[in-house]
Amino acid sequence: MEDHDDQTHPLLTRRHHTPDSSAVVFTATSDDIAPIGGAGDFAREFFAESKKLWYLAGPAIFTSVCQYSLGGVTQVFSVHVNTLALAAVSVENSVIAGFSLGITFGMGSALETLCGQAYGAGQVHMLGVYMQRSWVILNATAILLSLLYIFAGHMLRAIGQTEAISAAAGEFALWMIPQLFAYAVNYPAQKFLQAQSRIMVMAWIAAAALVLHTLFSWLLILEFGWGLVGAAVVLNASWWFIDIAQLVYIVSGACGEAWSGFTFKAFHNLWGFVRLSLASAVMLCLEVWYFMALVLFAGYLKNAEVSVDALSICMNILGWTIMVSFGMNAAVSVRVSHELGASHPRTAKFS
Repeated sequence: MEDHDDQTHPLLTRRHHTPDSSAVVFTATSDDIAPIGGAGDFAREFFAESKKLWYLAGPAIFTSVCQYSLGGVTQVFSVHVNTLALAAVSVENSVIAGFSLGITFGMGSALETLCGQAYGAGQVHMLGVYMQRSWVILNATAILLSLLYIFAGHMLRAIGQTEAISAAAGEFALWMIPQLFAYAVNYPAQKFLQAQSRIMVMAWIAAAALVLHTLFSWLLILEFGWGLVGAAVVLNASWWFIDIAQLVYIVSGACGEAWSGFTFKAFHNLWGFVRLSLASAVMLCLEVWYFMALVLFAGYLKNAEVSVDALSICMNILGWTIMVSFGMNAAVSVRVSHELGASHPRTAKFS
């Protein structure tokens, strides 16, 4: 799918970098694993692969849990405002933001394959191009999705939600538009860093964001009495803190040749990239949207505010467990794409 400016396709080029001394860091200069002939071979390769996988999966899971917890913490503090505030935050977080997250995270996940294979093949300079190309597409998508936030209140009324919940959730959704664009910046940057196994940086940033988010949520929502406005300000700021911290790390030179600055190559072959991004988004969107539907259905029950509040809390608890799967999925995707990019088919299959 690459244009002529993208040079050699990553699957066709081997890396020729100096091997890393760590046994758990990917090095494409190593050979493909030999065919596994018995239990001893399997156990040896399983132990070696497990170290590489958990080196990525552990911090990735921690990062996913921390980022998901931002919305959960906001809901916890909104309980102390009133039941309507919790219902508004729950509907916006689960339905409006959940719908948008499914699309932006899913489209951004296309980079797991592209960046992983490019890194495995030694085309490290293409990682920055792919990330910027994804930023262009996801921010254009965010502009379209912002209509959902602007007309959220009207849409919720149209599908039968109560007047009180529709009005409060619609107002909160307007305040949360900056979070939508934060999603569009965050997920490509994450995949860019994951492909280079720079997962501890993401984990530290996510942990710092969660601590600051908890502190300022308490301060603005409860101590200053800003209510839903305070919740929106802190949640937006926390997501943009993550984005800015990751971008500072990327442009600081820590990523080497993977980031060589902004380039017009990001605008090349956008349609091919859009098709790949949309295909990547479909499955994840379907998974995310069941939760959205359940919260909406709760709004049709008697005493809708309490029903939405109760179900959203249950969905949050389930969501934290799903973040473990998301983190492991990211690690597996990186491992497989690295080995495919390095022309190691047996190792990729074993991963």
